[in-house]
Amino acid sequence: MAIDTIEELKSHVALATKVELSTIPTYLYAMYSIKDQKSVSAQLIASVVVEEMLHVCLTANLTLAIGGDPDFGSSGIPQYPCLMAHHTPDLILELKRCTPELVRDTFMTIESPREPGAPPEDDNYETLGQFYAALEEAVDDLDEKSDLFGNHQPERQLSDPSFYGPVMYDAEDSGGLVLVHDGASADEALEIIIHQGEGLSTERWADPAHQELTHYYKFERIADGTAPIGPVWPVPNNPRTEDYPDGLRAPSDLFNALYGLVYVTMNDLFAGTKDQGMLVGRLYTLMSDCLAPTARYLVRQPLDDDMNAAPTFEIYRFGGDPWAETAQLAREVSKEHPDLNEVASRVSEFNEA
Repeated sequence: MAIDTIEELKSHVALATKVELSTIPTYLYAMYSIKDQKSVSAQLIASVVVEEMLHVCLTANLTLAIGGDPDFGSSGIPQYPCLMAHHTPDLILELKRCTPELVRDTFMTIESPREPGAPPEDDNYETLGQFYAALEEAVDDLDEKSDLFGNHQPERQLSDPSFYGPVMYDAEDSGGLVLVHDGASADEALEIIIHQGEGLSTERWADPAHQELTHYYKFERIADGTAPIGPVWPVPNNPRTEDYPDGLRAPSDLFNALYGLVYVTMNDLFAGTKDQGMLVGRLYTLMSDCLAPTARYLVRQPLDDDMNAAPTFEIYRFGGDPWAETAQLAREVSKEHPDLNEVASRVSEFNEA
C-alpha cells in the first residue's frame, strides 16, 4: 500500500506521533525501576526519552506543515500492555522493571536498524526506519504533485532552537527542532528521527562527529552489561491503580493526573494561542520536577512483602480545569504523603500562573 494522497499522509504522520508517544512510558517505567537514577543505564534511557519527545514534536510540526492538526487528547494516551501500532511481527509494549531481557527483546526491537536495501514500508513495517523512509518518499512525491506546504502554519510549530537542548549521552549535532515549510525541511525533520533511532547508514552513531550512539546501541550497552542496570525496585508488570491498597491509590492518581497534564501542555504548545516559551518550561518542569519525583516515591512504597507500587500511566479523567484539579489533588495527597510536598507546591504554581 502506498501513501497517495495528502489525507493518507496526514494519517500516517499522526501514526508516527502515536508510535513515538507509545514508547515513552515503557522506557520511563524501566528507568524509574532502577534504584540508582544517576547510573549510566538510567541516564542512557533518559537520553532516549528526551529524543523521543523531540521526535513527537518533529512529527507534530510535519502534521501542521501539511495542513493537519496534531491530536494530544486523552483518547490518544496509550494503555498497557498494547501492541506497537502497525509493527510486523506483533510487538507488545509493556510496563516492566528494567532487565537485560526487556532491553534486548523489546527496546532494541523498537529501535532496530533496517537492513541495508530494506524497502520503505508505510503499513505493517518491520523497522521504524522503513516506516519513516516511506513518509519521506510520500512527502517528496506529494510535494511534486501538489501544494503540499501551502498552509504550513509556522505560528503553531515548535521550532525555536532554544526550546530543545541535548542531555547527557546526546549530541547537539544529531539534530533538534525544525520549522517544516517545504520538502527539504520535512526530509530534514524525518532524517533526524531516523538518525537518532537507527543511525547514519550502517554505523552505530547518531551524529557526524561520532559523539552520540543511536538509540539501538545505547540500549545494547545496557543489554550486554556494558552499562550495568544494578539493583531494581520490585515493581509489577502493567500495574493498575485499582489494584493498589487505599493508601496508595491517591498518589497513583496524582501521577496519572500529572501525566495527563503533559498531554494538555503538548496540546497547548501546538495550538498557537499561548506563549510557547512558557509552555516549554512548564513541560520540562512537569516531567523533571513533578512526574519523576512522584514516580520515584511510588516505586519505594511496598504493596506486600514481595512487590512495590509503581506509576501506572493510566488515563486520568478530569472533571473540570485540569490544572486546578491536579493542584487540589496534589495538596490532598501531600497531607498523607509529605514526601510529595514539593510536587504539590510546583503544581500549585502552575495553577496560579
